[in-house]
This record gives sequence, structure tokens and C-alpha cells, in this order.
Amino acid sequence: MKRLNKIQRMLPLVSMAAAFFLIQACNSGGNDITEITLTPQGQNALKVKVAVQCTDTVDAAVEYWPKGKEQQRTTTPLSKHQLKHTIVLTNLQPLQSYEYRVLTGHGKDLYGSKVYTFNTTDVPVWMKDVFNVVCPDSSVLPAPFRQGYVMVSRRDDPGVLFLLNAKGHIAWYHQVSGTGFKVAGFTQQNTLLSLLGGPAYETSYGDEILELSLTGDTLADLKKGRDFKPTIHHEILLNNNNEFVTLFVEERITDLSSKGGSKTDTVKGDGILVLDRQGKEVWKWTVFDVLNPLDDKNILQEKKDWMHANCVTFDKDGNYLISFYNNGQIWKIDARTGKRLWAFGKGGDFDMPADALFDQAHAVHINKHNELMFFDNGVSKKISRTLAFKIDENGKQAHLVIDTKLPPENYNERMGSSYLVGDSTLLQCATKRNTVILTNLQGRFLWLMRTGMSSYRASFIPAERLAPYIAQPGYAH
Repeated sequence: MKRLNKIQRMLPLVSMAAAFFLIQACNSGGNDITEITLTPQGQNALKVKVAVQCTDTVDAAVEYWPKGKEQQRTTTPLSKHQLKHTIVLTNLQPLQSYEYRVLTGHGKDLYGSKVYTFNTTDVPVWMKDVFNVVCPDSSVLPAPFRQGYVMVSRRDDPGVLFLLNAKGHIAWYHQVSGTGFKVAGFTQQNTLLSLLGGPAYETSYGDEILELSLTGDTLADLKKGRDFKPTIHHEILLNNNNEFVTLFVEERITDLSSKGGSKTDTVKGDGILVLDRQGKEVWKWTVFDVLNPLDDKNILQEKKDWMHANCVTFDKDGNYLISFYNNGQIWKIDARTGKRLWAFGKGGDFDMPADALFDQAHAVHINKHNELMFFDNGVSKKISRTLAFKIDENGKQAHLVIDTKLPPENYNERMGSSYLVGDSTLLQCATKRNTVILTNLQGRFLWLMRTGMSSYRASFIPAERLAPYIAQPGYAH
């Protein structure tokens, strides 16, 4: 085994997120390690980047644990066949001493270095009291929720995407400057996909698509003007071709003189836009393909935000569902032809019981039971709720299967979301109340989190979807 003539420790390298030092060391067996460097990973106290320089092309991983607690060891995924490895440590806590060793070798034949230490710094002061959880009896929480994570985001500058455990403790975050996270989701590929927008963009409109790995690496970063042209808003998804699906603003010069307007009025409508990984348009559809603005008696009042689409998602057959705030409808759009297949809601194509009529829908999706589910703002009754329907498309029948009301004090007139956690609880986000609530299907309160910020949605991510990058003990710890 080669030996280095010294082990060098440099003074801490201070950043906004963390302070670390450079170590030079030799491996205790197998292939030699000539240098290990620890640096902050972005503006983040809970992620550390480890660079490992080897004397040969080998595989490498890092084992790490809170100091003195090796039984809580975390092992990173294997970095394969490199001379210099860059490995990010996640699953860290602020102001904690850690021990670690580097494993090198080939496949399962890995050899460990000696054990070294590092310390994490604290999260920014303003984050410390942002999240406050109220849970009278944690034993009634579903086990997946106790062990899993809630994702919320800060829409203002600096924008931050958070993953929180059931105690409200920050387990992971990613911060951006000069812009905010307007909306974010966890994809089927276990990445974090978001729309960003600065102060020039209101509410849920933006000019940037950002996709991140759980190690904080940027997988995609597309910007308006450089990579795509239109203003995008309210939604960002990945389709089965790994393309981006979003909503966009379409402007049409329209003769509204017959309605009391001008011959060259501008009507702003919405559409569905599919972009490839470079930002090139693959497919688009607009509300103008289905409706004529002149047929809307309120077009003069609504021309600056006609229809106001607030969500697009995939139906179980791969076609699109798109919801509109202004007319209280959800449409199904053929993903190939753009044909409107049906309209659901007020004045729509389905027979619905009177108590199932809704005002506005947010966070429309197909839940795991193949039910059409969404958050109803409930503006007319000043009561917000979660609704889910079994849809008979052929018979145009809708059967109400979930009708869970939020308490009056949590009435949420704009934005919001609701998702199933397990089979019998709902995670509901009252955006305007800065509140996330877990209830049973009868509306009984089980858990509540005050966020201290306005998150467009709150979604639940099971622990197994985040392992091994985030695997801290949950509420029971």
C-alpha cells in the first residue's frame, strides 16, 4: 500500500450553508485513495459533496453515521469505474458531528478507508421556526405517514423546496436565489420537478423549469427566452417519454367589438404544452381550439385571464385532464388529436348529485383507486373540501365516493391540494391559511402543520421512494 508523506487539514471553508475541510489520506486496503475533499453542496447545510481521487479506476461509495452511532450507518449508491468520484451525502442533520469512511474496489469487493469526521453547520436562521406541527396523538397517524415526508415549497425569493418529516423537521431542502418555487412535484423517476418564477411573475406563473435529483444535482434547467418562448404556469409534469408537460399562456388578437370591446382586443387563454428536454415544442393545445371567446358573455371582464386553467394531469388512459377555475369545470382532452372528450362539473356532460357540485377544482389527479380526486375551494359556500368520484365515461355518470370538508377556519378560497395517504387519510393544503392538515375521511383532524409561508401544494412522499438519500427515522424517533 502506498503511503502519503502527510495528512493535510486545511482551515474550514465557510459558505452560506456549511463549513468543511480538505483531507488527504491513504486507503487502508485495496486501491489507494490519494485525496478526499469535502465541500458544501450548494446553499445547503444538509448535503455534503465528497470528491475522492484514486490511483486507479475503481468503484467507490461512502459510509457515514452520526458520531458514535455507527449502527445508524448510511451508505451512498455506488459510483462506478471512475478515477475521481463525486459523491453527495444526504440524510444529514444540522449542527451534527459525523464519522465516515470511503469504500473502494470493484463491485462487492470493497475495502474501507480509515474513519474521518466532519461537522455540519446550521440551517439558515429564518428556516428554524417556519414549520410548527400540532399532533395530539401520534399513535393515530398511519405508519406510512409517520415514516414518510411532506413536500412544500416557498414561492417567494429566496425560493426553497422542502421535504419535512412528520415532526415538521427539515430532512432535505434546496434553495434558489432571485426566484421562487411556484409549484413542484415528485416524479415517477424519483426526481423533483418544479416551475420557478421571480417577482415579475404572480402567483403560480413562471419562466423556468428546474429538475433536481435527490442529491441536489441539476438534471434540467430550461428558461423562457433562451430555451422556450411562452409564459408557463401552475403545473409541471413528466410524461412517459421523459418530456415536460406544462400549462402556458396563449394570447390571441380578437375582434370583441360586438361585445363592446375593440376590433383588436387581446384575449389571454391557456393551453397544454409539451416540451422535449431541450425546450423544443413537441405538442400543444389551447382552449381556443375548443371555445370561441365571442360565445362567452363575460369575455370583456375575463379577457385578461380567460378560463384560468390551474392544473393539468394524466388520466389513466394517458389522455389529459385540465381544470379551470373560472367556469368550475374539468375537461378531458385527447392527448393526440386535442379533441375535448368531455366536460365535468357545472354545465358539463355528467349527471351529478346536487351535493357533489363544486365551485373550483385544484390539484386534480387520478388517485390510486382510479378515482377522479381534487381539492374544491368551495367559494360559494365558504367551505373547502376534498372530493373524489368514480367516473363512468360511457354512461356519463359520476358517483361521489369522498366528500371531506375542512373546518370553517381553514376555508381556502384559492389554490390548495389534497392527496390520499394510505386508504383512509387525506393530506390537505389550505394555501391561503399557510396550513397543511391530515384528516381521516370523515374530516377528523389528526395532524396539522403551520408553514409560515404560502405553499401552492403539499404532497406526501413515502419513505421508500426517497431511500437511500433520505432515510431518517420518522415521527416515532
